[in-house]
Amino acid sequence: QVQLVESGGGLVQAGGSLKLSCAASGSIFSINDMGWYRQAPGKQRELVARITSGENTNYADSVKGRFTISRDNAKNTVYLQMNSLKPEDTAVYYCNAEIKRKGQLGWYDYWGQGTQVTVSS
Repeated sequence: QVQLVESGGGLVQAGGSLKLSCAASGSIFSINDMGWYRQAPGKQRELVARITSGENTNYADSVKGRFTISRDNAKNTVYLQMNSLKPEDTAVYYCNAEIKRKGQLGWYDYWGQGTQVTVSS
């Protein structure tokens, strides 16, 4: 069993900051890429940022320069520091990780339950 648990969402005024965390736990052998996605009401889920096991990163154009993704491999945790937040950043944010479980072959995608981020104008 593998779980991803997000925390850190909430309500913030435009221009403010939030930091999201996502911790992976369970029978984990190794974690490859980790990332954050978001889904606003009536819209498709979209990539926000991803980070590889070697800590290479990529970002959606809409968040470049404002958001920073990082990871702590010792804690199996990925973070998303969000600065200069805008109302259009309002969405449910989901954590994603590519994980190989102990005793099993292959890599599988796992998702967190989502955390709400609301930015007021």
